[in-house]
Order: sequence, then structure tokens, then C-alpha cells
Amino acid sequence: MTFTPHGKHLIAGEWVAGTSTFKSEPAHGPAHDYSVGAPELVDRAVQAAEDAFDAYAATSRGARADFLDAIAEEIEARGADITEIGTQETGLPEGRLEGERGRTAGQMRLFANHIRDGAYLDRRHDAAMPDRAPAPRPDLVMMQRPIGPVAVFGASNFPLAFSVAGGDTAAALAAGCPVVVKGHSAHPGTGEIVAEAIKAAAARTGMPAGVFSLIQGGDRKVGQAIVQHPLIKAVGFTGSLGGGRALFDLCAQRPEPIPFFGELGSVNPMFVLAEAAEARAEEMGAGWAGSLTMGAGQFCTNPGIAVIVDGGAADRFVTAAAEALEGVAPQVMLTDGIAGAFAEGRSRVAGAQDVQPVQVAEAEGRTAAPALYQTTAQAFLANPELHHEVFGPLGLVVRAASQDEALQIARGLEGQLTVTLHMDDDDMDAARALRPVLERKAGRVLVNGFPTGVEVTDTMVHGGPYPASTNFGATSVGTLSIRRFLRPVCYQNMPAGLLPESLED
Repeated sequence: MTFTPHGKHLIAGEWVAGTSTFKSEPAHGPAHDYSVGAPELVDRAVQAAEDAFDAYAATSRGARADFLDAIAEEIEARGADITEIGTQETGLPEGRLEGERGRTAGQMRLFANHIRDGAYLDRRHDAAMPDRAPAPRPDLVMMQRPIGPVAVFGASNFPLAFSVAGGDTAAALAAGCPVVVKGHSAHPGTGEIVAEAIKAAAARTGMPAGVFSLIQGGDRKVGQAIVQHPLIKAVGFTGSLGGGRALFDLCAQRPEPIPFFGELGSVNPMFVLAEAAEARAEEMGAGWAGSLTMGAGQFCTNPGIAVIVDGGAADRFVTAAAEALEGVAPQVMLTDGIAGAFAEGRSRVAGAQDVQPVQVAEAEGRTAAPALYQTTAQAFLANPELHHEVFGPLGLVVRAASQDEALQIARGLEGQLTVTLHMDDDDMDAARALRPVLERKAGRVLVNGFPTGVEVTDTMVHGGPYPASTNFGATSVGTLSIRRFLRPVCYQNMPAGLLPESLED
């Protein structure tokens, strides 16, 4: 192995050891020791971020864009080391890590271009009207300004794209906010390499040292200390409903409450409409199986539920999905804990009243095998436990007695990241009835596709009503996500020389 982790935290440009260590638990390959985070280290990192804020927020859009481009280049320069230790720590295949690395670098460059353009600032000007009666109007200008130091929690299922240099970090740095990352203990070595890339990019572009820090995990007190630190002004989080809700509550209970932008969980239901089912049930069933098992089902957009009107087409859909799942071998999961949680979730579904197994394979240890179940619409509506995400390759077919009953299911859904309509032209009337219901339930509504795979673009919305996320007006993917770390400021009768640089033009 060409890269040997040193296991330290990065605080304001310096690698700092902790007083205790934890050992990584890789899927294969050697384990390494890493420093455990602590509240005093969090305080040092956050204070450094606050000290860096004024200078960093005052940098030009071009300078910050150059910094983001440099991060992308430094990540790419470490590509082989990232892939090697990333596959060891997570069990993900090389191709997945390489693709995710490309996405991570790509979203840094996307934000660089986005802030160079300047449209995100939403600059507005109402010129003075000194002769207006009965009272004159002052000169008013407005723009978006960075909010202050931001905390980011690395996700378990995306060691790059939603982690140390993931979308939350990219958006916050683009906005002009220093970032303190709590690394995820599932892939600390990967996080260490990426932090080194950001450190190198900051040095290359002359950014203040406190613009970025990484505190490794290993202790829940670290997360609590970060969200409760009085200098942190917002939090980005991707993780479990239970963990995210606990941190959300801590943010709300602070003397100064702050926004917690959490992505917490989603079952991403699909609605298979009648004409589409008659025409291509087998194709859709097999496609669903592929989406369910992609990455061992460890995607936040995994479509865990399929709603279909009962009948012959539903039978063919279920049979095709089951046959496709039979050929899927057990897959390594990201951590032992995630594998255990999947087994518990599968047992919960299997033990629910009026739920029937269709295709269930067994797996051991850190692996997971596909599981497919079916139930009735009435049983699904009566049991909220069936609405909860099972993080892994598990699917539940909900057979509705009619399209009206399918619509009833849609109305009863909790908030989702995505919902999908499978339809043909002759399904338009049913789709028109569903669309206004579904758009209130999710941030992204798809037609004739599968939601696994999220484009990083200007138009993407990766968020939704609770419990999919804690702020239904936000997204954690795409350029719109920068708005989470900005706030509008109005300047009245401000001399041009006092305005922020981006307002002078």
C-alpha cells in the first residue's frame, strides 16, 4: 500500500494527534489506528474557522472558485490512494469509488463556475427616489452573504461525494463559509487523504488555514460538541433518522438555534400504473431489482416500495423482480453495524401482519442478500412500520385493489426524497391525479426511470418533506444547495466604497 495513514485530525492546516485512538474496521485489508475526536479539538477547529471567516468571506468569487478548482485537482492527484484505501474500508468496488471520485471533483468545479457567474447572489437594487411624495425612498441594494462557520457530518454510504469534500463542503466553501467536518469512522483513511487534498489546495491558493478542518469520529460527544458550539451557524448532515433527529433537536435547543440541514431517510416509492404494467411488467420488475440491489441497496434513493394494482400484470411484475433477485449474490455492506441494522429491518418487515415473503436469500456477517416481500394496500396503510426505510437490498410490493386505493397510499405517504411514476400514454388520467399529490411528498418526481443515481446540476433537488430531510425548502445536491449557507442582507444608502465587492459591479 503506497499510502499509510497517520491517523491525526487536521485543524487549521496542522495535523494534530488526539489523546486516544480507535481502530478502523475495513471490509478487507489492514486496520489502522486513528485519533478519537474530542470536544476540545472541536473548539480549536471551530475557533480557527471563526478566525478565518472575515478574510475568507471577503475573498473574491474568482479566488474562491480557484480554490475549489484546486481541491478538485488535488483530489484527482491522489486518486490511486483514495481508491485503494476506500475499497478496503468500505468494501465498495473500484469502479464505484472511481466514479464517486469523479463526481466529487466535478461538483467542486460546478460550484466554481457557479460562483464565478455571480447569479447566485440574487443582487437587487432599488434606486433612491428623493422627490417621492409623501416621503422619499432611500437607495436600497441587497445580496446574499455567507453566514459563518459551517459544520458538515460525513456520510457512511458515500465516502467521497457526501463526506469530507462532498456536496455540503463544496457548497459552504463556495458560499464563503469555513467548514469543520466530522469524519465518519467507517472510512477515516479515505477522509484523511481528502483532507490532505483540501489542505494542499488552501496552501496553493493562499486561503486562511482555518478555512477547513477535519475532526475524526470515534465518539458521539464530537457530534454534540460541533452542533452546540456557539460559533457554528449551520449544519449539513446525511445519515440515519434517529441520529439526525437527535442532532436536529440539539440545534433547536441552543440559546441561538441554527438551521440543521439533515437528510434522514426515504423509501422512495414507485407507482406502477395499469397500462404500463400490462405492457412491460417484466421489464419494470427486472429493472426495479437492479435498482434495489445497486451498491447493496445502500443508496438514499433506493426505491424500496412498489405500488401496483393487483392482477395478472402485478403477478408478472413480482415474478420478474424475484427471478432477477435470485441471480444477485450477497454483497459486502459498508459496516458491520449497517449489516446488522439491515438484518433487523428485514426481520421487522418479515414479521409484520399480512406480509408475505417472495424471494429471500440468507447472508452472513457483513454481507447482505436481496429480500423481496409483498402485502396489501390495507395492510400497508394500517402499519406505519412498513413505511420506514430498510437500508439495504429489500423491496416491498404493495398490491392495491384499485387505482383509487393507490391514490390513497400516495396521500398517506410521509416525506420522501423521490417518488416515481411508471406510466404509458394511456395512463395520463391516473398520472394527473397522482402528480399533485406526489409533488407534495418528495423533492424529485420521476417518470419511467429509477431514482438511484442523482445528477449534480442546477435543477436537482435532493431533499423533501420530513422525514426525508429536516428542511423541505433545501437541497443537498446541485447548485441550489449553496442557498443553505447564505442569508440576504439589505444595504441602505451605503456608499459604494463600503459595499461588498460583488455589489460594486
